[in-house]
Amino acid sequence: MAPQASAVEKDNLFIPLVDFSLFLNGTTAERTQAAEFILKGFQNAGFIYLTNHSIPLPTVSHVFSTSAKFFDRPQLEKEAVGWTTPESNRGYVSHGREKVSILTDKDAVEAIRGQAPDLKESFEIGREGAEGTPNNWPSGDEAAKEFKETMLKFHDQCKVLHIEVMRAIAVGMGLEEGYFDGYTDVGDNTLRLLHYPEVKKDVFKNNKLQVRAGEHTDYGSITLLFQDNRGGLQVKSPDGTFVDAIPIPGTVVINAGDLLARWSNDTIKSTLHRVVEPPAPEVGDVHPARYSCAYFCNPNFDRMIEAIQGTYGGEKGPKKYEPINSGDYLVQRLAATY
Repeated sequence: MAPQASAVEKDNLFIPLVDFSLFLNGTTAERTQAAEFILKGFQNAGFIYLTNHSIPLPTVSHVFSTSAKFFDRPQLEKEAVGWTTPESNRGYVSHGREKVSILTDKDAVEAIRGQAPDLKESFEIGREGAEGTPNNWPSGDEAAKEFKETMLKFHDQCKVLHIEVMRAIAVGMGLEEGYFDGYTDVGDNTLRLLHYPEVKKDVFKNNKLQVRAGEHTDYGSITLLFQDNRGGLQVKSPDGTFVDAIPIPGTVVINAGDLLARWSNDTIKSTLHRVVEPPAPEVGDVHPARYSCAYFCNPNFDRMIEAIQGTYGGEKGPKKYEPINSGDYLVQRLAATY
């Protein structure tokens, strides 16, 4: 087997850098090896970086510029398409409204929100046409029309990449390649556009609890993260330290979520991560704005999730979790976050 390239290697945290074209277009041996690298990355670190994935780089650049234009809109226009309920999980989320954490008790989340609210705003886009939960699109000008068209196309492209990565996981686990297809075909996923506004360095200096996004795990199966070059994402290492997940141009960072951990009976890790103060600016006392796009992938909301055969029994131990409905689980987690 060829040696595995690393994207991050520190404090016993090894996050692999995987050439995904080997799985998409390689020989049988290359596809198997790439799948094994991906699975091991999720088992050991909970994170991987993919290069040569299926989404063109100019597409990602266009999504970022279109996202920035939306966040430049007047606050009242953004509030007019605001987020409403966990069941919908669509629309604009203003600064300080969400507090991501590892907590599930709403009162406890509210307490830490008061101490150090997340320094970000976001826009959530779900599957278009889902009954009873329409997307909250801006309207009234050509920029709004372009925003909708761009994000719907990107949502579809990310859905395809989600399916491809889950097929790689299946191959790595020794399952039929299409094992997860019946859980991913609907596309009950959420595209989150994120804007971390510019902030003075003193904000972090004066409040040691302040972060741009708090320590948390993600809820679903996997998350596709496209980040700019500002930095700030950190992943918790086996040594208990937080390690910088540095931006690498042209890659997508993918992490496993809580439902995939349950699905695998914890043989795959859902690893804690956060967004903190980025590296100090070369001049001045202000950190520039940071943008990212996170595509949160979930099993179809009508599917039950329980441990996959082969992940429990014998030396592997019993099933750790009761079966749970995918959609119900997501609503439960979101209700504590907002």
